Amino acid sequence: MSARPDVPPDDASGDPSCWFNPFEDRLREECGVFGVFGADDAAVLTALGLHALQHRGQEACGITTYDGARFHNERHLGLVGDNFAGPDVPQRLPGHAAIGHNRYSTQGAPVLRNVQPLFADLSAGGMSIAHNGNLTNSRILREQLVEAGAIFQSTSDTEVIIQLVARSRSGKIVDRFIDALRQIEGAYALVSLTNKKLIGARDPLGIRPLVLGQLGKAWILASETCALTMIGAKFVRDVKPGEVVIITEAGVESIMYAPERRPRPCIFEYVYFARPDSIVDGKPVYQVRKSMGRILAEECPAQADVVVPVPDSGVPAALGFAEASHTPFEHGIIRNHYVGRTFIQPTQTIRDIGVRMKHSANRAQIEGKRVVLIDDSIVRGTTSRKIVQMMREAGATEVHFRSASPMIKWPDYYGIDTPVRDKLIAATHTLEEIRAELGCDSLGFLSVDGLYRAMGENGRNDDAAQFTDHCFTGDYPTGLADSNRQLADKDQQLSFLVEVA
Repeated sequence: MSARPDVPPDDASGDPSCWFNPFEDRLREECGVFGVFGADDAAVLTALGLHALQHRGQEACGITTYDGARFHNERHLGLVGDNFAGPDVPQRLPGHAAIGHNRYSTQGAPVLRNVQPLFADLSAGGMSIAHNGNLTNSRILREQLVEAGAIFQSTSDTEVIIQLVARSRSGKIVDRFIDALRQIEGAYALVSLTNKKLIGARDPLGIRPLVLGQLGKAWILASETCALTMIGAKFVRDVKPGEVVIITEAGVESIMYAPERRPRPCIFEYVYFARPDSIVDGKPVYQVRKSMGRILAEECPAQADVVVPVPDSGVPAALGFAEASHTPFEHGIIRNHYVGRTFIQPTQTIRDIGVRMKHSANRAQIEGKRVVLIDDSIVRGTTSRKIVQMMREAGATEVHFRSASPMIKWPDYYGIDTPVRDKLIAATHTLEEIRAELGCDSLGFLSVDGLYRAMGENGRNDDAAQFTDHCFTGDYPTGLADSNRQLADKDQQLSFLVEVA
């Protein structure tokens, strides 16, 4: 994963941890993709769809359209509403077909050349592509392509796919696309636009989500159902794991490009990433999160006077916890939705203010009460510690903390920007050590089996896990070629240093 450019440099003390950014102690969103074929003003529908998917990435956005004669491509740093909200969008991006992308970078810095959709003129014609996920063998493939003479314009792993398509010896563009898919590994949902087709693809395990919808005679592809709702489209079905869908004027064609395997969708879509009003692989996200809270109350009860969510992602689980424990639910923390990332600067004043820039205690609901805080997860623990302190300063007599997901002990390689393993507090601390670090009176995490029960399963099948849950279990469902080679390179370097010494 790429280094985060918005993490400030070390201060004079040489310790970067002394600076606190309330946005950094979270699991980062992935990306959002959207496509439409056969609609007037396709760019407008795409902009609306991307707006609904804004939670999946806020660094950059882009739209490519095709008007029957030419491709039009715009890519910008920033939010959808700041770049694609004007009345001139149909004139800037005319066409009956379009794809769009919201970006949060996990490979490639957040600079304009890495913003998607990426576009290339191939021998078969123009092709634009947008990608949600992460390829786990992209660096190896990239090196092979460069050695063979390929010239890359970006550092995004998405460009590897375009290069593979360009070099395929298959005839038709769809065959070339499938040829490329069979060479990549990892998690991905793709939308691609050619001069005749809108193409969608989902990785063989279905780790990343992709849905098919319809609006009148137009067909839609999107990362989540909330984007269909935004434009008034109806949900048709989920794109299957290992499936390519080809949309043309003749309709929708389906090709299964990979052998059938037991699907393993990413469980973090339900824990944190998907919008609560989305339905992912047939499961309503909001109801799953409430179930997480109910089961958390069974597994880790707390004697408290009030249940308080850490907004916004902790709200559904907190409601479930409150219902199951018969404890009043209150908005004891108020979130400021208007704190921009550019406002966070490493000055001493901001360090002292810390988390209060984003969260404020609702003192009237806290003072003199035993509080149980509910959050979706605990990553580094920095924000959790600040919020516990905030509750005590607001007059809470006791502060109990509950996580609606299991302990996060392993990093992600599929499009979620998690810290390296030694920065994950649960990977290096016991439960009691984490409790002491957070400063709460008690601490509890939802169990892995409890999480599976919330998903409607009897528990986790260790022989054939039903979801991609590696952050909790260390069970990675695909090859990790790039990561394994990096480890091997580090071992080789360490061996050389030992020999020299």
